[in-house]
Amino acid sequence: MAALKQLYTNDFEVHASIKMLYPYLQTASGLSEWFADNVTINPEKIFTFVWDNEEHKAVMTSHRVNHFVKFEYKPESKEDEKDPSYFELRLEVNELTQTTFLKVIDYSDFDDLNELNDLWEGLVENLRGVVGG
Repeated sequence: MAALKQLYTNDFEVHASIKMLYPYLQTASGLSEWFADNVTINPEKIFTFVWDNEEHKAVMTSHRVNHFVKFEYKPESKEDEKDPSYFELRLEVNELTQTTFLKVIDYSDFDDLNELNDLWEGLVENLRGVVGG
């Protein structure tokens, strides 16, 4: 039986403007700089994310410029078809402090939430390195 999927959410402070960050969340070239070993997009608008030589295909199911982007993974099993894994990256600004946050929403069958948190912390650290924030 497939592992139960869990919802992971976290907010990460990033010292960069939303306009600067958004292309890194929404384009294959931007995502490949911090999120995966490689990211490509084909003419059918299917993104291929590569980690450790493993390909994972996803479709951008929704986005709003300078606000958020949501990717849904292509189903790899019957369970996935009914309950697809996805991740969403939202950009939010604290009006009081003018601090930019990247809100990560990850719905997957990753079973160890501490490990998943470490993974996202590392990814966001990569992003901070790329944007200087």
